[in-house]
Amino acid sequence: MQAFDVMTHDVISVSVDTEVREIAGLLLEHHISAVPVVGAQDEVLGIVSEGDLMHRVETGTERRSSWWLANLFSGTQSAGEYVKSHGRKAGEVMTPNPITIDEEMPLNEVAKLLEKHRIKRVPVVRDGRLVGIISRANLLRGLALAGVSKAQAPSSDDREIRAAIIKELKDNTDVMADRLNVMVSGGEVQLWGLVESKQEKLAVQVAAENVSGVTRVENHLGFMPRGGLSGT
Repeated sequence: MQAFDVMTHDVISVSVDTEVREIAGLLLEHHISAVPVVGAQDEVLGIVSEGDLMHRVETGTERRSSWWLANLFSGTQSAGEYVKSHGRKAGEVMTPNPITIDEEMPLNEVAKLLEKHRIKRVPVVRDGRLVGIISRANLLRGLALAGVSKAQAPSSDDREIRAAIIKELKDNTDVMADRLNVMVSGGEVQLWGLVESKQEKLAVQVAAENVSGVTRVENHLGFMPRGGLSGT
């Protein structure tokens, strides 16, 4: 399996001028823990994560220097810390120049990359443009699916099935497809992610079952928490 087969396709992204408050709202609304920052051509410029927003002056959580640095420098923040705690736009608080991968990278290579660099997610690009994102959760689900089915890389038919399911949901339901991870191998579909209600969970399953070529559907969809962020 490759990055394309497990990545989240409908990526929530922001521009360098997006306000920090708006970014915080997006993280809460979509139950995600980070957003890529993209340029005019959808090139990946950076990432803003929960960690980048943890030490904000508005909430009194800005990072303080250690005691010996405080004695030496009167408690002043470094330039980088000051920008992180006071910056108002994505371009000011983002982690710049993040690692990106190609959509054809094998999952075992993606896993090695995340481990080597100790990161939780990686943007996926095609011709330099953002086309998806893989989190640790996406990766683990993909590896589990490959292990259970003992499948090789999904066929073009599997990818067509995946695309058809997502299209059906977007065109004919109000389910937010960006919260879902649809994986297909040998015609067998696994549904992961978060939905608002039992009706939405059933709607996603029905959409999958009605796509030609689907032989089996495993519905692992969970429900949106009332508060807090996901770890993906």
